[in-house]
Amino acid sequence: MTLVEAVKTLTELAALIGILTPVVISIKRVSCGTKCQLRSEMLKIYYRNKGDLRIRQYEYENFVLLYQAYKSLGGNSFIDKIYSEIKEMEIVS
Repeated sequence: MTLVEAVKTLTELAALIGILTPVVISIKRVSCGTKCQLRSEMLKIYYRNKGDLRIRQYEYENFVLLYQAYKSLGGNSFIDKIYSEIKEMEIVS
């Protein structure tokens, strides 16, 4: 590889990094926003059912799906305690 080719390759790489950086930042922001919405929805379900210690089956199934999505996005362990309490509730049809 000649010096000219190396400079051209580095220039193209720098341009590519310049294009991708804002995209990566945007994806991270969307991911953080999604985690906040998932956490909020899980807490709504939890507090709505906390007093009765009962949860409707569809709410339980929805909570599990929300929890899995939250954890796959790197959600922290705050919601793990809530999830363990939800699992202890009586599931009603």
